[in-house]
Parts: sequence; structure tokens; C-alpha cells
Amino acid sequence: MTSTVPNAVQHADAQQPPITMFGPDFPYAYDDFLAHPAGLGQIPATDHGTEVAVIGGGLSGIVAAYELMKMGLKPVVYEADQIGGRLRTVGFDGCDPSLTAEMGAMRFPPSSTALQHYIDLVGLETRPFPNPLAEATPSTVVDLKGESHYATTVDDLPQVYRDVMHAWNACLEDGADFSDMNRAMRERDVPRIREIWSKLVEKLDNQTFYGFLCDSESFKSFRHREIFGQVGFGTGGWDTDFPNSILEILRVVYTEADDHHRGIVGGSQQLPLRLWDRGPEKIVHWPYGTSLASLHVNGEPRPAVTRLHRTAGNQITVTDANGDIRTYQAAIFTAQSWMLLSKIACDDSLFPIDHWTAIERTHYMESSKLFVPVDRPFWLDKDEETGRDVMSMTLTDRMTRGTYLLDDGPDKPAVICLSYTWCDDSLKWLPLSANERMEVMLKSLGEIYPKVDIRKHVIGNPVTVSWENEPYFMGAFKANLPGHYRYQRRLFTHFMQDRLPADKRGVFLAGDDISWTAGWAEGAVQTALNAVWGVMHQLGGTTDPTNPGPGDVYDAIAPVELPED
Repeated sequence: MTSTVPNAVQHADAQQPPITMFGPDFPYAYDDFLAHPAGLGQIPATDHGTEVAVIGGGLSGIVAAYELMKMGLKPVVYEADQIGGRLRTVGFDGCDPSLTAEMGAMRFPPSSTALQHYIDLVGLETRPFPNPLAEATPSTVVDLKGESHYATTVDDLPQVYRDVMHAWNACLEDGADFSDMNRAMRERDVPRIREIWSKLVEKLDNQTFYGFLCDSESFKSFRHREIFGQVGFGTGGWDTDFPNSILEILRVVYTEADDHHRGIVGGSQQLPLRLWDRGPEKIVHWPYGTSLASLHVNGEPRPAVTRLHRTAGNQITVTDANGDIRTYQAAIFTAQSWMLLSKIACDDSLFPIDHWTAIERTHYMESSKLFVPVDRPFWLDKDEETGRDVMSMTLTDRMTRGTYLLDDGPDKPAVICLSYTWCDDSLKWLPLSANERMEVMLKSLGEIYPKVDIRKHVIGNPVTVSWENEPYFMGAFKANLPGHYRYQRRLFTHFMQDRLPADKRGVFLAGDDISWTAGWAEGAVQTALNAVWGVMHQLGGTTDPTNPGPGDVYDAIAPVELPED
């Protein structure tokens, strides 16, 4: 069960129901909504075939388009780069095509149950991801301040690491009612979830992650806080998150988003690509076999959007990079929200001023990765003197921070993610080319593994990404700073447009940075479904009474509203 050092609190047993990324801000069962035989809703037959613009061909945009198509609408998808967004899987020039690197999302928790619905729908397989000290990881090395420790379980590490693990568990219990919330979420006890979370939002909205640790008696030791920041929990060191709101971190640990990760066999980008080509089994208005691809000329989405503005009758008019101008009754915007401030010419009238403020204040994390292909998983070789693996999944305070070893069997070529970093650690790599980055990384790893010649196993050129330097992304994912809860609430609840002035309706925001769980594909799916409900509602459609949508139950589970004065 251990996933890393120190581990998030583990209270569940085999008899308890599984947890899901539902709540705590909006405890709506998206997985049940998707699984219901009545479907997500229907629109009047007179509106069948109506075009709806979907701006952004990442997971959120493709899910939204797919579900709108099933209802009998005609989604028109605009994509500036490639289908997939931050589900981006790339190969290595000149290498076996089975060797791939996940430049964006690469590991998904079982609690992402709405995401899993679509993974199953398109027939993809998943397998355990080799996180630090995960069951699927043969061994882990923790290297801090020049001292390395080899471990297969947390018990193999020095006592101070277990002390830090216990400090984190106590910190969560004392400061965030972890056990109570964990139980309520497993039982989907909405009143109890809301009761606990309402108090915490009011208490902690202005608190940083680091401040939360410092306020805990269990973390009074600076040494413990330092180790915790460098080694962390779930997926590794979290000191890059220390300036962010503690509410962001609590959402992760409550939903076990950082535990028991799985990767998608063959690459995560297959998910939106398969949805693009898939003909749904149940579809309204369109002939059986219709797919998103078949609704678009040459099976390709339309190009980048360059202008969005309102026209008479509260229509949404879209201009694309080819100069083509089209007008729609509704549009869903799923691209990175800062695009509305820079790459796309927008009318101020698109959104209320408070929503523009929320978009402007959105805080994004930087992130970089570098992968190299190797001839075989040589790290499974045994050191003749110690009997240990010659190389391990590595957490370190050196430049690489996190190194992941990815293989598909002992006799096949494999891939090393030499470095995966965030924020300041990512910015350190920004001026360097892929080869320059690789040289620094090999030097750092050579100091940890002096006996291992990694370079002799490399069979192709490295591939790298710095998401903050990607022109259509400008960052990896949203992470709220203290005091940002109100801004996030405005963005997430934007799909409830009956509450907006009539001249501010028609454009629906979606995407993981609109969700409460940014950085996780589950948030992209959930906000896509919110936007689908919003479009359906705007066009006079309804859900089946036995399967109410997120907007139907909104008043009962609406996110906590903090005072503005």
C-alpha cells in the first residue's frame, strides 16, 4: 500500500467503499451520472444538428464534444496544436515506435472514476505506475545532501523518514479532520463533507501549504519540514507547492489523488484520439457510426481561434486562424484560460468583470520533463557486491529531483524519465536545450550511481518539454495561491448561467484549471460534463428525472461561498 515517503494517511480497509475524486467542494457523483442508462440528457428535436463551438481539443474539449454529439448537436472543435492537449505522448526519432514518453499527464489515480469511464469506453489498458516505493517499483533511492538510502519499503529507510511520515499523518489529522473527511467521502455523506469542508475553507483559505505545516506541533522541526519538502508524499517532493494554498493540497490527499497511480499502456494521448474517432453505440439524430472525426472536414479539427466576440441576439462569433468566421448559440472554452488574455482577441462582454478578474489571477505551475530511450532496463541488473538493483527510482535534492524508470519487459528497449520537476526547479532548465539538459542530468545521476554508465545504454536523442514555454499552454496546471478560493469558485460555477445577466451567457468555461482538482485529468472530465449540462440547459434540454445532472442538484451541493466584504 505504501506509495512513497512519507505516505499519506491510510485509513481504508478492504470492507470500506473505494474513494473517488468527488468533492469536497462539489460532492457530485460524476461516475454515477455517466454510468446511468438514461444518459446525460436530451435536447428538443428542433435543435438537433445545432452547431456548438468547442475551443480546445484537449481531454476536456473532446469529452464535451463527444457527449454533445451523442445528444444530437454538432460540435465544431477548434484546436491550435494537436488533439490531446496535455495528454501528449511522443516517440523517439529512429527508435521502435513502442517506445514513448508522456510529456504531460502520465499517472492517474483509481479515484479518477469519471476519467476511468472513458478509459474503459475506448478499450485502453492501464498498469501500475512506478512511483517512489510503490508496489510496482522494484526499488527506490532517496538521495539528500549527498547521502543515499536504498529502499524497497519505507521500513528500509532511516528512522527520520518514518518520523516525517508520522508527522504528516498527525498534521493532517489534527489540522484537517482527515479521518472524518475520508470516511464521509467513502460513504458519499454529502452533509458531513460539506460541514467539515465549510469550516476548513473559512479557516484555511488564507494559509499556505508551508504555513499549515509550521502551525502543526508535529512539524515543529525545520529538519522534518525540509525532508518532507524534498521527499514528500505520493509522487515525491512537494516543496515546490509550499507557497500554494493548503486547500489545494487537502483536495489531493482527501481524494487519494496522489496514491496507487496507474499509467495508460501505449500512452495517454490515445484516450482523446480514440474518442475523436469513436462512433457511439447510442446516438441521437446522427446516423449510427457518426464520430467527431466524421463531422469535421478531412477528419481534422478547425484551426486556432484568434477572436471571440458577441454579436446580436447573444450569439458567440468565432474567428479562426484561416480567417473563417462562424457564429454559434453556444461555445465551450476548454483551452488554457490565459489564452483569453493574450492569444485570442476577446470582447470584455464575454464574461462578467469578476470572472475576468478570476482568469487574470489564476496561478499556474511550471513543469519540465526529459526522457531518453535506452537499450534495455539495465537498472534491474544486480550489483555484485550488494545484491541491490544497480539503479532505482530516484528522489533527490539535486537538479534532477525525480527520476523514473519505465520498461515493458526485461529484454525490450526501455525509457528513463531523467527528470520531472516543477516551479523553480523547472525554470532552472528553461534556457537549456534537450542535450544540455541531459548532460546536467547524467552528471547528477552519476554522482548518485558512480558505478553505472547510463550513457552507454542511451539509443536515441532525448525529448523534453517545459510547459511554461509552450505557446498554447504557458504553464503546466493551475495551483491556487492563498486567498484564491473565491476566484476558483467563480470559474467552476460559471456553467450555472441562469445566475448570470442575459448578455453574459453562452460561453462555458471548462478544463482542468477550471476544476477544483487542477493538474488531474479527472478535473478536465468533470468540468466538461458541467459545460455539457450548461449547453443542454441553455438549448431547452433536460436530464432524465432518475439521473439529475450537476446543474440540477447545484443548490444542494454548491461550493462554499465566502463573503467578499
